Amino acid sequence: MAKVHATVVFPLLVISLISYHNFQVKARHLLETTLPEVPELPKPELPQLPLLPKVELPPLPEFPTLPKPELPDLPKPELPPFPHLPDELLKPTLPTIPNLPKDIKPPQSTSSP
Repeated sequence: MAKVHATVVFPLLVISLISYHNFQVKARHLLETTLPEVPELPKPELPQLPLLPKVELPPLPEFPTLPKPELPDLPKPELPPFPHLPDELLKPTLPTIPNLPKDIKPPQSTSSP
């Protein structure tokens, strides 16, 4: 990994601290300045608008009512019956696991964990 020399880091640190102090001074200057007072202008008065006559709309024309269409009766679909299952199902048999004789010893490992 490359080493960072103090000749590079120190000037960068000094420059950053000076610029940070400069920003604080400018911000304080902005807070302390006062804005000039603006004279209050009189509110303008709007002229009275003339009253408009109420608009009357003609009545809507009457539309003839349409007869309700008659649909033919559709036959109900018939579903096939469910297949019949017996009341008692056969239980599956599991194979038996042979027992090891007691004379056989498990192998011993020679290396320690």
